[in-house]
Amino acid sequence: MKRRQFMQAAAVGAAATAVAAPAIAQSMPELKWRLQSGFPKSLDTIYGGAEVIAKFVSEATDGKFQIQPFAAGEIVGTAQIADAVGNGTVEMGHTCSFYHFGKDPTFAIGTAIPFGLNARQMNAWLYQGGGNDLLNEFYAKHNLYGMPAGNSGVQMGGWFRKEIKTPQDMQGLKVRIGGLAGMVMQKLGAVPQQIPGGDIYPALERGTIDAAEWIGPYDDEKLGFAKVAPYYYYPAFWEGGPSIHLFINQAKWKELPKAYQSILTAATGYANTDMLAKYDAKNPAALRRLLGAGTQLRPLSQEILEAAYKAASEVFDEVSAKNADFKKVYESYRAFRNEEYLWFQVAEYAYDTFMIRARARG
Repeated sequence: MKRRQFMQAAAVGAAATAVAAPAIAQSMPELKWRLQSGFPKSLDTIYGGAEVIAKFVSEATDGKFQIQPFAAGEIVGTAQIADAVGNGTVEMGHTCSFYHFGKDPTFAIGTAIPFGLNARQMNAWLYQGGGNDLLNEFYAKHNLYGMPAGNSGVQMGGWFRKEIKTPQDMQGLKVRIGGLAGMVMQKLGAVPQQIPGGDIYPALERGTIDAAEWIGPYDDEKLGFAKVAPYYYYPAFWEGGPSIHLFINQAKWKELPKAYQSILTAATGYANTDMLAKYDAKNPAALRRLLGAGTQLRPLSQEILEAAYKAASEVFDEVSAKNADFKKVYESYRAFRNEEYLWFQVAEYAYDTFMIRARARG
């Protein structure tokens, strides 16, 4: 009797499996996508975000969904990534949204704007404050779907060949910086320069530019800026918590099975957290090495920050008056920022301030 019951159950199970297998196979198709990074392989932390996404997606799908990352310029240049993803040249891009500021200034808000959100606040706005939904309404106009896929935390203010102490010192200064930050610098009298990351060092060395911003100690050390510009300023008021995005061709995203969409979303979320953790872990030792080699660490003066804050407010008003998309996204961003700092000044700021002072006392 028991044997007959077992055989009947096994037969039912086999029939169910025969039905289920094709359904599973259909929901797990074999795909090979190309991912164009906006960064060189030498910058392992920021380029590594693309590799993390590819690894997790492959492992979660038993290798059926393969994503191949390409370093900056291997298929298209960094400035062409949004167009390449939108027109289907590549399925995906891992880059900074604000690199496409020239197409529309609204792209800048997807990464960072002057005096904007820090990394935690940016994630809060994107994930819980409706920020990513608003951005995707905008990105859809360019046939893109975007997800946050990395963050460096607040960046450094950059490398200067001479000291700057007042806003007047900015007059005529040729600075490698772009986007909205470049517009702010221009209001302060500086001359913003658009220069790719790989060309910054020779431009500083030759004196073609007087200053340049990049990311922070870990990456800046790799690029060797300390050899040609002795003064290292902080903080980058233009990048308080820059988010790197994964751009996906919108049509390709919609075609993905729900299981693959979920896996890709989870992998991208992990890459977002992992990148910030790596920068936070690697920057302290890199800063120590730079200082030990003679780098002169300097804060941007309160006078410069105040002048830049005023200039940034003017820029936002000017751009909002001309661009409805920017205005819509920026108003959400600004309201969220104001609420976040109401909270951060209570607990986070008080705690961090005490701990920094306690460390200084030994």
